[in-house]
Amino acid sequence: MKRVVVTGMAGISPIGQGWQQVHHALQSRASGVVYMDDWDKYEGLNTRLGAPVKGFNKPAEYTRKKVRSMGRVALMAVRATELALKNSGLLGDPLVTDGSMGIAYGSSAGTPSAMGDFGNMLINHRTDGLNASSYIKMMAHTAAVNIGVFFGICGRVYTTSSACTSASQGIGYAFEAVRNGNQIAMVAGGAEELCATEAAVFDTLFATSTQNETPTTVPRPFDRQRDGLVIGEGAGTFIVEEYEHAKARGAKIYAEIVGFGTNSDGKHVTQPQITTMQRALNQAIDQANINPAQIGYVSAHGTATDRGDIAESQATRAAFGRAVPISSLKSYTGHTLGACGVLEAWTSIEMMHQGWFHPTINLHSIDPECADLDYIQGTGRTIDTEYVMSNNFAFGGINTSLLFKKIG
Repeated sequence: MKRVVVTGMAGISPIGQGWQQVHHALQSRASGVVYMDDWDKYEGLNTRLGAPVKGFNKPAEYTRKKVRSMGRVALMAVRATELALKNSGLLGDPLVTDGSMGIAYGSSAGTPSAMGDFGNMLINHRTDGLNASSYIKMMAHTAAVNIGVFFGICGRVYTTSSACTSASQGIGYAFEAVRNGNQIAMVAGGAEELCATEAAVFDTLFATSTQNETPTTVPRPFDRQRDGLVIGEGAGTFIVEEYEHAKARGAKIYAEIVGFGTNSDGKHVTQPQITTMQRALNQAIDQANINPAQIGYVSAHGTATDRGDIAESQATRAAFGRAVPISSLKSYTGHTLGACGVLEAWTSIEMMHQGWFHPTINLHSIDPECADLDYIQGTGRTIDTEYVMSNNFAFGGINTSLLFKKIG
């Protein structure tokens, strides 16, 4: 088996586009959640809260011809990938186009407005608004396909569309492709475009926060007063590469991927199962062949939903057998769905190198039903560790765990 490392990283998030901006927001405890004025028009929608990416615009060099098949979700994915390739030193390298590089990338869905165009056809029996690009923008694998076409990537493509685990499965499957020698490198990650329709999905389940007058006070993961999640958006990309190849070309290595666990509950679409969640974490730890005591930090899925936070915390405690330090990026960004797995992994790796880990903001009183973990609060925590874990759990009972080791 090959060793697998991360040699490029980039993210576009509600709290910044690039690590410097994100790091400043984390240290400042600055939330990306806002009141969505445009959502006032939706009768019956209880939440008005979202976490949009601010100031994201199509780069001038992205000509109309290049982007005509892209909605916002694909545009963010392509831009994050360009920045990650540049960060890795592989932008323009023959490796990208000679079949040695593949893609493992996902989102919950394509661009919602393109879906609306097809909805118009079904409801009004009219095809006006449809064009040759409508389906390409709508399809769940729009991000992966547009990345491949934009950069001329000819290797294998995994199109992970598994809601909240889309990006973490993308990273995990990229890891396996390189580890097994199928590809030298992979573009991995996920993206999501903010839309009221996605908020409505959780609104119908009574799982969204309705603290509409005080946006920055929510979400509140693991807090006894939490009232639900907030939907966000963004994109993130890792360049995953075979270790010896990266070393030979003198690449900067951010981390080694040493463990990946994924499974499914097989019980219920929306009710998490502690036993199988724990098993996914144990799979990652066992694959890394380390003692859980060596892991200094866990990036929680931490959505601020009632049963989700309780189940996750209990699964984590069972897997570690101790009160491991843990915090939730979603307290800052909201739930970025298809992007959360890569944004959270990116943040975890960067913090591992800096030795400082962000708190869960808005966490004031820990829910006694949540397990006994070391919930990072206040101004964050200084931790010196070689290993960090990033976990995600999705509709359908899909569970993922990624384990990273510091290198360099």
